[in-house]
Amino acid sequence: MTKADLVSDVVARTGLPRKEVAVVINAFLESMRQAFIEGKRVELRGFGVFALKRRKRRIARNPRTLDEVIIPDRMVLTFRPSRIIQDLLADPGRASGKEE
Repeated sequence: MTKADLVSDVVARTGLPRKEVAVVINAFLESMRQAFIEGKRVELRGFGVFALKRRKRRIARNPRTLDEVIIPDRMVLTFRPSRIIQDLLADPGRASGKEE
């Protein structure tokens, strides 16, 4: 799903004008981006948690030449889904509304 798809879906669900929905979604994403820049985690109750984790420096090997390559430490963005999302993914029938 792209950002345009997300905007279209929200417009269909709410009936709000497309331009207003696009402004809100862009502002929401910019707020998240700024939080990550500041090193903060973003918790969306019922959805999940986005957090930054530090990956340690390590030595890897180029598979062709077998030369060692140093991979510096870096920050990576992680996502941990909420229990609700985990349960929906474990039982896809519930997510689509198909009860057996």
